[in-house]
Formats: sequence, structure tokens, C-alpha cells
Amino acid sequence: MERWGGMLRVLLSGPGWRGGTGSRAFSSWRRHLPQAGLSATELVNEWTAVFEKEGVPEARESISEPEAGTAEAAPDPCATPVHPGTERPPTAKAWSSGSRLWHRHPPSYPLGRMPVQYILGEWDFQGLSLKMAPPVFIPRPETEELVEWVLEEVAPRPRAAEPQGGPLILEVGCGSGAISLSLLSHLPQSRAIAVDKGAAAVCLTRENAQRLRLQDRIHIVPLDVTSEGSWAHLLPWGPLDLIVSNPPYVFRQDMEQLAPEIRSYEDPAALDGGEKGMDIIERILALAPRLLKDSGSIFLEVDPRHPELVGGWLQSRPDLSLQLVAVRRDFCGRPRFLHVRRSGAPDGRPVDVQPGPLPAGAPG
Repeated sequence: MERWGGMLRVLLSGPGWRGGTGSRAFSSWRRHLPQAGLSATELVNEWTAVFEKEGVPEARESISEPEAGTAEAAPDPCATPVHPGTERPPTAKAWSSGSRLWHRHPPSYPLGRMPVQYILGEWDFQGLSLKMAPPVFIPRPETEELVEWVLEEVAPRPRAAEPQGGPLILEVGCGSGAISLSLLSHLPQSRAIAVDKGAAAVCLTRENAQRLRLQDRIHIVPLDVTSEGSWAHLLPWGPLDLIVSNPPYVFRQDMEQLAPEIRSYEDPAALDGGEKGMDIIERILALAPRLLKDSGSIFLEVDPRHPELVGGWLQSRPDLSLQLVAVRRDFCGRPRFLHVRRSGAPDGRPVDVQPGPLPAGAPG
């Protein structure tokens, strides 16, 4: 997957701007805007200069930060500049996105480092335009990789014998509905159940489902998975093929190190995973056997420290009949995604599906 980093994401993606009071101010500042014909890196530098000239504090961060702070507190170690010779001229969409950002982020509109996804009110995820609104968690590029992995594993499976012809999917902690709605869009015969304890998230997922005309294939349920017996509400829909989640997984000690725009605008309950980031992960794993079919799967996005912790936890709970069968690395090479299967793998060893060794002490 080609990644140019956070700065280019803001400029190279996103839906069209719909106008508003900012358009009047924009016309008087047009003479300061970057000129066409720049490379991608030059475009970012020029937009930074524009913001600095007009007094926007932390101008470069105003462009780059929306893609940063993916639930990890540490800076991204794989954030590197574009290599010489790999740059491409910005597309018309890039210029449109830059202008749209300027409309919504002029000096006269103090936004306190509000994430651009909230400023724009919508964002692209797996080719879908999703509405975004605070405090609902903003999906990150890593989560797109999670969806891609699920599709790689699920799409080739023959399902002609099943009445519905596609998998039944549960998304735990749906937020904007990004995971479940993107899976539904790629798996035409699939159905989904999306749960979240936050009322704002439930409403936003429902609105996004309607925007994408997927509302007939998804059940959206307000549900706190930490409440005893809450999952009984899911049983009437039948045994599940898949559970997919980007759960809260930040170690509590790392919460204060998150970027200020994350702490100020996004729901901390969607980030804080407890002392070891495992609170909701353990809950999902403990309840999954009650809901999954035989050989059903769980796909999780986690902290790079979690493969070892999850593997050890599952080994201590043989009664669950769950096996960590694969660990997948993100685009920076960090072990980020887990595939857990009910009834386990034949040899009981997890597979590292990306080149390179598993973290020291990881199961297998």
C-alpha cells in the first residue's frame, strides 16, 4: 500500500467542500495560495508557508496532525520523507482539498487544533465518504489495513451453501461505522451487527449507513460489552462468522502522551484500554465463543505490544477454545493486527503474515 504520510493525506484525500461563510474570507487571501505545478512535497511546504503567513499557530502541524496519533503515544518511527524521484504532481483533487482546508481553517476561525476530519465533516475510508463528528473516534489508515486483511481472508471462501450467501459480521465499538460499512460494501451478500456504548457513535453509524444505502443490511445496537449479560441481545441474530474490532487499546499510562487534538476532541473511552490496554480486548475474547460459529474468526487492531500479551492470555484460558493463528504487520512493519480463531489452528502456532520475526516472547 502506498503511503505518503499524514501531510499528504490531508491534501490528497477527502470529499468536496460545500461552501459557507469561509468562502468570503478566502477570496481576499487567494493571492497567497500556492501555485499549480508543484510536487507533492513542495505543495505541503507551500501550504505551510501560507498558514504561517496568516498567523495560524503550528502551521505544519495544522496540515499534518489529522493523520498522526493513531492510538499510539509514541511518534511514528516510520514517518519518512518522500524519496527523491518518487514524487508525482498533485492532482486536481489535491488542490481542491488544500483550498477546502483553507476555507475551514483561516486565522479568523480559532479551532484549537480541531482534527481536519471534524472540520470537513466527512472523510474517505476504503473509498467510502463517511460523515465525521466529534467526539466519535476518527478511523486511521491502520484500520483500513485491518479491513483489507479481513477481505483477503473472507472473500475467497465459498459460501454457496449458506442461505444468506455471505458472512455475518459483528463490529465491536463501531464509532463512525467505518469497519462494518466498508466490509458490507465489498461483500455484497454479507450482513453486519454494529455495537457501541456511545450514543453519538450509534447515531453516526446509522447516518453513515443511510448515506451509503446500506441500512437494510446492518443492525446498529447501543451496547456496552463490559456489562454483564449484554451480549445476550446479540444471540437472536444467530451465530457469527466474524468479529472485527478496533477496540480501545492505549495503555493508560500513555493516554496523557497522545496529541492534544486527540485528547481535546476524541472520546477517551474509544482509546483508553486500561492498565495494559487489554480491558476491552479481553472482554471481546471472553465473550466471542458464545457468539461465533465453529471456526469463526476474530480480527483485532492492537498495540504492537499486544500480540505477546494476547497470546499469553489465550494460553491461560484454554476453556475458550480460541487460538491466535496469525499476526499481521502494518505498513510500518509493526505487529498491529491479530487473527484469532475459534477451535484453534492445527499446529497451535501463530503465523506472522508479514516478513520479519515476531516480537520477542510472542507465542510461537
